[in-house]
Amino acid sequence: MLIGYTRISKADGSQNMDLQKDALLQEGVHPDYIYEDMASGKNDDRPGLKSCLKNLRAGDILIVWKLDRLGRNLAHLVNTVQDLATREIGFKVLTGQGANIDTTTASGKMIFGIFAALSEFERELIRERTMAGLEAARARGRNGGRKFALTKSQLRLAQASMSNRDTKISEFCKEIGITRSTLYRYISPEGEIRPHGHKLLKS
Repeated sequence: MLIGYTRISKADGSQNMDLQKDALLQEGVHPDYIYEDMASGKNDDRPGLKSCLKNLRAGDILIVWKLDRLGRNLAHLVNTVQDLATREIGFKVLTGQGANIDTTTASGKMIFGIFAALSEFERELIRERTMAGLEAARARGRNGGRKFALTKSQLRLAQASMSNRDTKISEFCKEIGITRSTLYRYISPEGEIRPHGHKLLKS
């Protein structure tokens, strides 16, 4: 069965889905099997897409007008189409960049394989740039990663306070501006310093 998906970015009337729907209908998709969303491509909350993916069955073919109608980004697109392939569902793009993608054909699978390779290459570049940035920061005496929620002096104060049975944890947390769960990441209720606290002291 042919299943269509359409999406426009604005719901204020400045865009409409007629062009996408006409292309899908011409491709043979029945009007009752066209799912749609009015949402930004970067928006995770796309009920039409969620419903579409949920109702697809093995042997179906998902058809979109353009590649950018489906994925938030290249990685999301690749993951979505690979998941469809695992479920034995085809994927076809009608126009624009990626118009040669049709995972029901050998050549279409090859084209999508190139997209998947580019996605992997993009992730590797991001990882390398991140590692290089952290290394450069360390060379200048700065440690990368998430900042600590406590200072070393606050940790020592917490250690002493937790050892005192009269200490009210909620009041102590409010005083230094952290939550109880954050405090317990650094120190136990008995006042013992935890691994995260030791990491702070070594920083």
